[in-house]
Amino acid sequence: MSPHSSSRQGLPEVAPDPLPIDVVDNHVHLDIGRDGAEPLAVGEAIRRARAVGVTRLVQVGCDLDAIEFTVEAVDRFPEVLGAVALHPNEVPRLASAGTLSAAYDVVERAAGHERVRAVGETGLDYFRTGPDGVAVQQEAFRWHIDLAKRLGKALQIHDRDAHDDVLRVLEEEGAPDRTVLHCFSGDLPMARECVERGYYLSFAGTVTFKNARALRDALSVTPLSQVLVETDAPYLTPSPHRGATNASFLVPHTIRAMATALNVDVPTLCTAVSDNSERIYGPWS
Repeated sequence: MSPHSSSRQGLPEVAPDPLPIDVVDNHVHLDIGRDGAEPLAVGEAIRRARAVGVTRLVQVGCDLDAIEFTVEAVDRFPEVLGAVALHPNEVPRLASAGTLSAAYDVVERAAGHERVRAVGETGLDYFRTGPDGVAVQQEAFRWHIDLAKRLGKALQIHDRDAHDDVLRVLEEEGAPDRTVLHCFSGDLPMARECVERGYYLSFAGTVTFKNARALRDALSVTPLSQVLVETDAPYLTPSPHRGATNASFLVPHTIRAMATALNVDVPTLCTAVSDNSERIYGPWS
C-alpha cells in the first residue's frame, strides 16, 4: 500500500513512526469532518494518536454546536481537555442575527468547566471577514481576553491576515499569563516579538511544507520553553500527506520537521512540548 493512500474519510492509511516521548496535540477539532466526510469517532482518533505517542489532545470548540460537543468530549475522554470561544468569523454572523450576547453567555458557562482549560480560538481573521466585520471582531477579541483573565484560563489565538492588530489588542488589553498563538503564521520579526512578550507559539503541519521557509525561520528563534505542536485537524495536514484529511496521529511528521528547524533531537523537542502543554493547561488527569 502506498504511504500516500487514504481511507474513506480521506485519512492516510499509514501512520508515521511513533515518537520516543509522548506529546500533546495543542489544537484539534474532533467534531469536524472534511469535504463532507464524517469525522473520525473520538475514541478511534484517540486510539490512533496514542499508538504514535500523541497521548493528550486539546479539543477546540469555536461555534455553539462545537462548544456543546467539546464539553461532552472532555467529560467522556480523559485524554481530552477543552478550549471554547466564538471564532472571529462567527462573531459578525452572530452580531448580525442579534444573538451575540446570548452566545457570549454560552461561552462563559462552558469556559467555567473544570476540564475546559482555555478560551479559544479567539482573535482576528481579516481573510474571510470584510471591513464591516472588523470592529465587532475586535470587540469580541477583547471580551474573550477579559474572560480568560477573569477565569484564570489560558488564551488560544486565531490570527489570519491580522498580525499587527492582534499584537496591538493584546498589548492594550494585557494578555493572560498563558497566551498561545495557535497555528502561528507570522514571520521572524513577529516571532521574536511574541517570544519577548512571553507568548507560546504553536506550529501546525504548514511548517513541513516546502514553501514554508519563512515559517521555519520563525520557529528557529522560538525557545524550546515556548514551543507547541498542533494539527488544527482536519485541516493543515503535514507533508507527505498534504491535501489529505489531518488527524492527531500525524503529529510525528510535524514534530520531526520542527526538530530539524530547531536543530534539536526529537526526544528533546517532545519533552519540551509535553512540559509546555502541562504548564499551560495543567494535568490531564
